[in-house]
Amino acid sequence: MAIAQVTIVPVGTGSTSVSRYVANCHKILQDEKRVKYELTPMATVFEGDLDVILEVMRKMHEIPFQNGAKRVITSISIDDRRDKDASMSQKLNSVKEKL
Repeated sequence: MAIAQVTIVPVGTGSTSVSRYVANCHKILQDEKRVKYELTPMATVFEGDLDVILEVMRKMHEIPFQNGAKRVITSISIDDRRDKDASMSQKLNSVKEKL
């Protein structure tokens, strides 16, 4: 199972605020049952099958264009560990245990 994060930044919108674009990106996630996701202040973090995560991120990348952005910068980080099961909560718990 992969853990990945995406940050999508619309450019050319005429405003420094991006919350409307973030909200519109998250609307497509409301019915998405194939991946687990969590909105954070700086990104959206996903857990699930990598192919599905990338498919969902691609859909999200298009949303700012559909809402008037002239340019979109999307940054993706992927943690694809295959030697053992991993999850968002497991990663957090591993760090908390060491604190």
